[in-house]
Amino acid sequence: MMVFAFMREEILEKAGELFFKIGYKSVTMDDIASEMGISKKTIYKFFKNKEVLIEESVNLMHEACHQVIDTITSQGHNPIKENFEIKKMFKEMFQNADTSPIYQLKKYYPKIYDRVMTKEMVVFHDCIKSNIERGIEQGFYRDNIDINNTVKFYFALVFYIHENMPMNEVQIIEIQALEYHTRAIATNKGIDELNKHLNN
Repeated sequence: MMVFAFMREEILEKAGELFFKIGYKSVTMDDIASEMGISKKTIYKFFKNKEVLIEESVNLMHEACHQVIDTITSQGHNPIKENFEIKKMFKEMFQNADTSPIYQLKKYYPKIYDRVMTKEMVVFHDCIKSNIERGIEQGFYRDNIDINNTVKFYFALVFYIHENMPMNEVQIIEIQALEYHTRAIATNKGIDELNKHLNN
């Protein structure tokens, strides 16, 4: 049973790596089997088709992202520094991707994309809402903002970037989006903290 679980996990990790680097559409089951030195039949023992493998690998990737975010948010950074630390983490995770994974899912596997986005909206909303609430408490953000609408605005902006921009532009534009979002809600104290991170 443990060998079974280990092989399944190995396939998921290798498939996720290839999907991430080359693209969900371009990578075939034959490519995955060849990279792992196993037969395609072995893959089908664990995953009935490519779509199932894609969705499970996407879920695995998002779980890993959320674990890293949880680690960062538990370190006690002020809310503005926390956002920059999360962006830094995503830059490192996505630096080997040729095209945006979100763009690929939306274009080629829209049903998987819709399910992923439904889950991401909940996680993103909770994460950004918590960040804003702490920012208000600590004096970095204004206390007269509409928190729920601010979260929706930022969510729409971030995911528009990932859905439509070339991957080599995403990281730069994301920092600009973070600056735009922060300046819209920051106090003078928050602006000072923002400028410190932008200058670094």
